[in-house]
Amino acid sequence: MGKLSQILFLTASAGRVFASCAYGTHLMPRAEEGEAVPVATFGYTGITGPHNWAALDSPANNVCATGTTQSPIDMVDSVFELIDASALSIEVNDMPEGADFENLGSTVEVITQGGTLSFDNKTFELQQFHFHLPSEHLDNGTSQAMEMHMVWQSTEGEIAVIGAYINIATGAVASASVKRGLNTRSRLFQRQAEANGTAPVAGTDAPTVLLETIFSVVDQISTPGTKVKTPPLVMSEVVDLLKAGQFQAYSGSLTTPPCSEGVNWRVSTSKLSISPSSFIKARDVIGFNSRFPQNTPGQPNILMISALGAAAAAVSAVGAGAA
Repeated sequence: MGKLSQILFLTASAGRVFASCAYGTHLMPRAEEGEAVPVATFGYTGITGPHNWAALDSPANNVCATGTTQSPIDMVDSVFELIDASALSIEVNDMPEGADFENLGSTVEVITQGGTLSFDNKTFELQQFHFHLPSEHLDNGTSQAMEMHMVWQSTEGEIAVIGAYINIATGAVASASVKRGLNTRSRLFQRQAEANGTAPVAGTDAPTVLLETIFSVVDQISTPGTKVKTPPLVMSEVVDLLKAGQFQAYSGSLTTPPCSEGVNWRVSTSKLSISPSSFIKARDVIGFNSRFPQNTPGQPNILMISALGAAAAAVSAVGAGAA
């Protein structure tokens, strides 16, 4: 089968793209209790990758190739508004019984159990958070090891996403200062995590306890479509870190099909950390799942520019062949 025939066959047979970053929102409702975990029909390389997402389900995904406020982007000063954390209200429930942790094929995702985000007189409910490797947004031109996306939805159907970069800790232990900053409830969960062998010990570097806990079981969902229950999750550590920083705000899109625009992005200046061993465990399951950086918001879609360039090259090649 030729390459063009393969593309046409895949486009015709792909159907609606499942398991995007909007899973759990009105754009992609969560599977009913007892139903199988959906597995993504898109990917990040080759024929199912970002260059061909629009063709996988047209017209549903057309904005992936035509939208002018697509995400992710390079977070440079001219493209975002820097806002203080005090302009947002963030509350996320702890999960003392653990949470469902799913492999959607496109990412691994934690299903949350309550949380609110409020800004600009709007309130959003936390639906889930998931991970990209490496980071999708660039931090002033620099890629980070990973990125966590917390996906929120308002009663009106608006989507907001908090992005948090994740770096690899240079040491394998957590700092005593972070442990001292944990509140009483967090310390209880910390002791539980230590008893389960999921928490780092005091030292000079600070892997985020939440990430260490989550990725302690990521190898149990190495197959797309599987899920596992995490150990108890303490969200206050990450919430406190987010509140201690600032947010780079801009209006963008989902970073997966259908690439819907109008997403309220808040990329945190506070960075999370992960130990080298946990990063390797996560990498071996997640693989590569980052969309390439898009054009500056408001400028033409990078795929449209590429298509025009390819068409011009094709015309030039035909002309040269005829000469």
